Amino acid sequence: MHVLRSYMKYIRWFGQQGSSDVSLVGGKNASLGRMIGALKEQGVRVPDGFAITVDAYWQVLDENDIRAHITALLASIKADDVATLQKAGAAIRAAIEAATLPDALQEQIVHAYDALSEQYGQPALSVAVRSSATAEDLPSASFAGQQESYLHIKGHAALLSTVKKCMASLFTDRAMSYRMQKGFDHMKVGLSVGVQKMVNAGNAASGVAFSLDTDSGFADVVMINGTWGLAEALVKGSVIPDEYLVFKPLLKKGYQPIIKKMLGKKTTKLAYDARAEKVGITAVAEHKQDAFCLDDEQILALARAVCVIEDYYSAQEGRWAPQDVEWAIDADDRQLYIVQSRPETVFAQQAPATRYATYSLDTDKELKPLVQGMSIGQQIVSGNARVIASIQEMQEVQGGDIIVTQMTDPDWVPVMKKAAGIITNQGGRTCHAAIVCRELGIPALVGTTNATELIKDGQTITLDCARGQVGAVYAGDIPFKKTDIDTAHLAKPPVELLVKCADPSRAFSLSRLPVDGVGLARLEFILSNNIGVHPLALCFPERIEDAIVRKEIECKAAPYGSLEDFFVQRLAQSIGMIAAAFYPRKVIVRCSDFKTNEYRNLLGGSYFEQHEENPMLGWRGASRYYDARFIEAFALECAALRAVRETLGFANVQVMVPFVRTLDEAQKVCEVLKQHGLERGKQDLRLLMMCEVPSNVLLIEPFSAFFDGFSIGSNDLTQCMLGIDRDQERLAYLFDENDPAMRMAYQMAIEGAHAKGRQIGICGQGPSDEPDLAHFLIATGIDSISLSADAIIPFLLNN
Repeated sequence: MHVLRSYMKYIRWFGQQGSSDVSLVGGKNASLGRMIGALKEQGVRVPDGFAITVDAYWQVLDENDIRAHITALLASIKADDVATLQKAGAAIRAAIEAATLPDALQEQIVHAYDALSEQYGQPALSVAVRSSATAEDLPSASFAGQQESYLHIKGHAALLSTVKKCMASLFTDRAMSYRMQKGFDHMKVGLSVGVQKMVNAGNAASGVAFSLDTDSGFADVVMINGTWGLAEALVKGSVIPDEYLVFKPLLKKGYQPIIKKMLGKKTTKLAYDARAEKVGITAVAEHKQDAFCLDDEQILALARAVCVIEDYYSAQEGRWAPQDVEWAIDADDRQLYIVQSRPETVFAQQAPATRYATYSLDTDKELKPLVQGMSIGQQIVSGNARVIASIQEMQEVQGGDIIVTQMTDPDWVPVMKKAAGIITNQGGRTCHAAIVCRELGIPALVGTTNATELIKDGQTITLDCARGQVGAVYAGDIPFKKTDIDTAHLAKPPVELLVKCADPSRAFSLSRLPVDGVGLARLEFILSNNIGVHPLALCFPERIEDAIVRKEIECKAAPYGSLEDFFVQRLAQSIGMIAAAFYPRKVIVRCSDFKTNEYRNLLGGSYFEQHEENPMLGWRGASRYYDARFIEAFALECAALRAVRETLGFANVQVMVPFVRTLDEAQKVCEVLKQHGLERGKQDLRLLMMCEVPSNVLLIEPFSAFFDGFSIGSNDLTQCMLGIDRDQERLAYLFDENDPAMRMAYQMAIEGAHAKGRQIGICGQGPSDEPDLAHFLIATGIDSISLSADAIIPFLLNN
């Protein structure tokens, strides 16, 4: 039988709704309607459905004569008394679920459901039933997760029963607490119920995506979290999701700028069990646990959809309107669907930042972390640990405690507001704990795996989330300091000021510093922390005799196409994250300069590195790049750098070669780089050289024939000029980058480079530690100074 979409008082089809209908269908349903109407032609797929209006909700209360009863129960709630809130909420929900739906409303819901089923060619369509409150998905208050959603609902009876449950969820403890916090009158907030075609993601993937970085507020990326099965497992923190970052400006120019792919821990998934006719938790097959839930094509397609949605809402509102998007892949047609989008409510309300706050531990003691995890909030706090097994123990939490638990869900919000910080075993950057802590402005450490086992209840701890994306917990009340500077009033220095950045996870926050770019991005840090495997072990795995080591390498590379792809993609994405953070400002990437002892420490390194008595003056830097014993490894490095510039699109990346001892070596390295597609001048590639060996200073003019510029490495130059091994503690007192001989070397290098029209800067530690040296270099005519991040603000204040 053909079912018509005739006018119904209590029903509005998604395609019939717009921004003016929030008071009738709530924020979530109005947003779905806007996207279906405006973005379908731009390729954004939104499953169709209908909204049961707010009028229907009020009609249910009135015809069952429970409005006054609800008002009386709300009046019984005492401020800061969670028990009274819980008691009133339970009574209200019971009253609404026991109510009878008016006959006219039941008929219209059934009629609309049959029409939707016919539209998709299924006699009893599986649908998602979601709440959509009138005070929801607003720019200043998202109310995300405060009411309930019900998935895979089929048939008339199940749908009608679920509609009442959804209406009742307007009075969950967390929703009432949130409204009280935001100043909303409970009885002036109505609830619309959305009924949407269910995306069958149980055997595919789903998740959330934000049109910004949720930790730093960096606006130029799409951050995607994904997992196998239904996204509710991700939001509730029961899995550690995959995480992807895509750089928006270059995505819109046609590049493929995936700057991060991090494999999560997805051992279980939430999926619909057809036999049991309900959603449940099932195990994820082992081969899928080691695989990304999205391929590169899907990542880019999703990022484009998020950009379209953000651009649409920003144009409609006449201001930047970052979005929080829920997505799913349908296992039946393999298509990507957007199932909802709401405003991001943390950074969207903030004015452009001119203040730069940093936290750092203030101790000389060597600290051993109790536990580590993914950091949220970029702060440090100390307090008493409160290890909580379940929400029933929330009364134990006192103001200023640091909650330690398995994971949180929306029911935890009332108690989380008391806490100084949150630590969870499970979850990722978009789990419930992370989202709420950002909104509350407190730090969190998520995905620690075993914090509840290693931290004792009542123990005084320090939670350090200020070191980038990996945070730590330490025993005791560790002193720390906070630096808060208004960068808007700092004078511009007389030279180009650059920052040193080797940790991609800190790049977004460091990009807010008033600098002209990155003067030194060392590949060694990235290789050791983000890859951890000797590159030759990836080129020649058959040479590794230890089966355990070989297996560990294979596990690291498993999510990628091959061992070589693992190295190239991880390195390119890490460089890309730094390049994205400072784009279009320049980023100087120094090729690898590991010493033999450092290379040996990488997985598989002992099979490819010999012991050297003095590795500081051994086989390092440029001497490796053209050597037959290392050339295959350097080829991987070049492939990653080329991918950064050509595939990802970061033409702001410049390449710098370290420890070039002779002119002949300079020529050989330039030839190798050219063979691997990194030709000086091609696609505006600038090739630079470290000036860190005395021969570089003496022959700076002939070296200029091979390179576009130089950067003085004062650490190694001091070592070579004064004959002091940097690793020799007994001679540390003689190691002085401000020595008269060093000043003469700096002056010769600067004058020689300028004589050939080449720019020259300094990226060694000296100017960061000694302001007097910085002043000398500026007076001598240095073109740029690269400082460590903590030295930027003091330098600006003193210059």
